[in-house]
Amino acid sequence: MNKTMRQHSVASRLKSLALAFGITLAFASCANEEIAQNPNGKDRDANLTTFSTGDPTTRTSMESNGTFYWESGDKIWVKDDNGAWQQSSNAPTEKTASFEFKVPGKFTKSSTYKVYYPGQNGNQDQVSIAANQSQTEPNTTAHFGASGDCGMADAAWSNTKNGFAFSLDHKAAYLLFLPRTSNTILQGCCLTKVEVNSDNDITSTYTLNPTTGELTGTGTGKQIIVSTGGSGTYANGFPLTNNATSAATNGAYVVIKPGTHILKIRYWVKDVATGTEGTITKTLPSATYDQNKYYNITANLDVRVYDGDKYYMWDAQDQYWKGHEWHNGGSQPTLSQGLAGATTSNDYAKSNADSRYWNEYYPGYGVSNPATHTSCKDLPNVNEMTWYAAKGEPRWDADELWITMGHLYKGGMWFKKKANISGFNPNTAEDGTDWRTNGNGRSWSISYTLPSAADANNYFYLPALGFYRFGTLFDVGGVGFYWSSSASPWRSDCAYGLYFRSGNVYVSDDRYRDSGVWAEALQ
Repeated sequence: MNKTMRQHSVASRLKSLALAFGITLAFASCANEEIAQNPNGKDRDANLTTFSTGDPTTRTSMESNGTFYWESGDKIWVKDDNGAWQQSSNAPTEKTASFEFKVPGKFTKSSTYKVYYPGQNGNQDQVSIAANQSQTEPNTTAHFGASGDCGMADAAWSNTKNGFAFSLDHKAAYLLFLPRTSNTILQGCCLTKVEVNSDNDITSTYTLNPTTGELTGTGTGKQIIVSTGGSGTYANGFPLTNNATSAATNGAYVVIKPGTHILKIRYWVKDVATGTEGTITKTLPSATYDQNKYYNITANLDVRVYDGDKYYMWDAQDQYWKGHEWHNGGSQPTLSQGLAGATTSNDYAKSNADSRYWNEYYPGYGVSNPATHTSCKDLPNVNEMTWYAAKGEPRWDADELWITMGHLYKGGMWFKKKANISGFNPNTAEDGTDWRTNGNGRSWSISYTLPSAADANNYFYLPALGFYRFGTLFDVGGVGFYWSSSASPWRSDCAYGLYFRSGNVYVSDDRYRDSGVWAEALQ
């Protein structure tokens, strides 16, 4: 995984974009410059006072060439001389580089007034950072006003024509997601949304606080989803055709509450040809996201790839399809039974004369029988498997994408790593007995709630890779089947395995040793 986070203030973002696009941006006077004041002047409409802005850094959306604009529907709020909230009576009707807001009420007692921009869905000094945001094309922030962009400014008297002039100081933080991939399968897919999960609140209703100059308040929303796509070229989402970072190709912006957050990002990707849609998950370490700054977050979306070479009969010396591998043009089936194009092959081991055949050793009833060959001897034993199933808080994930044998799939289970499972013991199962000498089996229920952003690194993921039986592949994407290092103490032709699907996790000793099951050490 390759991910980079880079921050930019609004001004620095403009400068970097100016360099990137080979243009020069002309900045108007800063808000801190001295302005000639005339508190007794009046607007041309005696019932309205003008609050005007023209500085590029004050507007609420950003074009790909670095220019900022006010958007249709933007309004400001100001408290008048009586302390009453007044909303501008007008708003832009289209994108505009500058605008004169007309505000009712009297503004004659002071040469400066505090201007509030609570976003298009806010009110007075109350800001609503949206949990559902939408961007219709790459690298545009036209949705900021509706998403929760907000700000404050000190408006100072300028002159009779321009009224009070102000330069907006933004109070939200902004993330720019920049995915890329060199995976040829994913390059035929589109990015349909970006899901941002936090260990604390990033979306809710907050207050523009003139004393602290910040957004204040604590919300309850820990997830923001920005939908990526609109019409025409982007009807299916943003393309993933780039193997290098490209904001113009698929840059997606999200408005969040400033603060220190651990973020778990789920990139939703769709194969338009097949309709398969799922997630690629990345977890970012704790970082501080300051107000009025942009953060570039890059991500390599190369998903987990499982080559199909780890299916074994129990404790066999060689893998199930050695010499017949699909990637070498062999007969190994790569699609589950029941799917169009699925095949069955007779090229599997049928006797112990074949090194791919299962370990037939059986020392007798009630005797521990551990694996001895490289394929299975270092796998968790059955006692350890019960700890993963019973105390590893298994969580079904129907959406996480992965690839095996040239095909895109989704479906798998998250388990806690053994270092995070209290009481984990290889010598006794979770019930206090030793399953290595006592034939047993049990199922446990699972959760459908994914690991939180704060807890994500305590888990590992197992895909539902299915299994082979008599040369036929079954249940890829629906069932996970993983060998243990323990044979059954009751049956000479069976061994223990961890088995899961969307409803349950099982550990039992009734798995036939001649099945082609995934053999992999667990974390």
